[in-house]
Amino acid sequence: MTILVLGVGNLIMSDDGIGVRVVQRLLERYCFPDGVRVVDGGTLGLDLLPMLEGVDKLLLVDAVETGTASGTICRLRGAEIPRAMKTRLSPHQAGLQDLLLLAELQGYLPGETVLLGVRPENIGIGLTLSAQVAPCLDQLVALALEELERWGVRAEPLTTGKNDRHRFCQSALPWTFFHP
Repeated sequence: MTILVLGVGNLIMSDDGIGVRVVQRLLERYCFPDGVRVVDGGTLGLDLLPMLEGVDKLLLVDAVETGTASGTICRLRGAEIPRAMKTRLSPHQAGLQDLLLLAELQGYLPGETVLLGVRPENIGIGLTLSAQVAPCLDQLVALALEELERWGVRAEPLTTGKNDRHRFCQSALPWTFFHP
């Protein structure tokens, strides 16, 4: 089974960077078994399509516009994740929406897809998370680990952050995903 954990967003747009920050935290603190890729998708949009080929389960993490209060965490699964929307779900919704739609049309859509998100407070220029969203970072990391455990994956905690063992952890080497 191949699992892709994909954090998307823009780190210079405050809360929009939450998905990338979750992936960074996962890579800083955990090592994942073979078959699990943890990737900072940034704002690559449709350029991420080849990564979905051969993926059985996809865990997306992103800032999500849900119409709820800022800092509200949501979990959407499968068909709950719209492919075509009248309102914006994510600050860069078109890229994510198009990515999932094209993956489906090309037969790359994973058998199971889960989106973990948080309603942003600020998506303007800024390098830090807002006071409403900052506390959600650790909660989203925990939810991502729980989702992986539901899929039979246990991440191994790293004891000292970026140590020598971490260098050899496949999930911590993003360049390997582009050059298999």
